Amino acid sequence: MPTHAETRTLPYSADQMYALVADVASYPDFLPWCAAARIRSSTPEGAAEVMLADLVISFKVFRERFGSRVVLYPETRHIDTEYLDGPFKYMKSTWDFRDVAGGCEVEFFVDFEFRNLILQKAIGLVFNEAMHRIVAAFEARARELHG
Repeated sequence: MPTHAETRTLPYSADQMYALVADVASYPDFLPWCAAARIRSSTPEGAAEVMLADLVISFKVFRERFGSRVVLYPETRHIDTEYLDGPFKYMKSTWDFRDVAGGCEVEFFVDFEFRNLILQKAIGLVFNEAMHRIVAAFEARARELHG
């Protein structure tokens, strides 16, 4: 189903971008279609931190809550997100952050499918634009926080 992969080089450190993406509770402040966020729990697990989080997405007439298991790997600056419950059949995403000359390289990948065929078709029409807007929202947030 819809997948999106994108790599960007940004003028911020890998640590700054990792922290921005790992701050799931702040997503409603800047992400399009994210109406609310709640962290259910955050538990250390070896070198990782496992966060259970709920997001409410609002898109046109649809408003859905979904739960995710977010695994944060601060030492390697890697984030895995796995869908737990809500409107998707499945959803997985990954983020990787590496320092490079002049900033950092950010790799983002997402793969998902909605249970609701109408919602799946609606998002399918604007999927690439939606993904670009989400990535742009993270970039704008980085500019806001780190100049």
